[in-house]
Amino acid sequence: MGGYMIYIIGFLAQICFSGRLLFQWILSERAKRVVSPSIFWLLSLLGSYLLFFYGWLRDDFAIILGQLISYYIYIWNLDIKNDWQKIPRPIRYVLIATPFLAIGYMFTESRAFISQFFQNEKVPLWLLVYGSLGQIVFTLRFVYQWIYSRKRHESMLPLGFWLISLSGSTIIVSYAIVRHDPVLILGQSTGLVVYLRNIWILHKAKKR
Repeated sequence: MGGYMIYIIGFLAQICFSGRLLFQWILSERAKRVVSPSIFWLLSLLGSYLLFFYGWLRDDFAIILGQLISYYIYIWNLDIKNDWQKIPRPIRYVLIATPFLAIGYMFTESRAFISQFFQNEKVPLWLLVYGSLGQIVFTLRFVYQWIYSRKRHESMLPLGFWLISLSGSTIIVSYAIVRHDPVLILGQSTGLVVYLRNIWILHKAKKR
């Protein structure tokens, strides 16, 4: 696949991620509190699906790892909001099966996978470890959000989610600069403003 098409897939993914933050921000400002709208999770799932393929086409394991960690948490949030069942069944099957098929390839074609992603001259091992660390920190926010929401039987976006988002995003931006990756630079940089705004809204609500 041509380089331009790969970047188009990446930018489409980032449009979904930026769109989810924009909707969440607008709806939170209207409600005067931090909300967790269904459109946030739907765009998260679509963006994650596209970014997974972008990472695969870019031979970037850090991106792939980040999407695998949070992918099914998006589905869980849609399910608890009773929106998962609204997606046509064939599409749901494809969404659920894709990561399993990718993991199956990793194990059955392990030599080719290691050669493609861990012996890549474009991504030295130290940079791969650093980028993977950023993706792990960034996506652990959804693990935290899932645990927090499960305890309350409601999809929520607590303060810890936004603090972890800010930390992980900062690492990923620096990784993207070294990798000369415009998709990650643009996508992560635009999110920083929203993370800070949500932290401020939650801080004000706590003081009240």
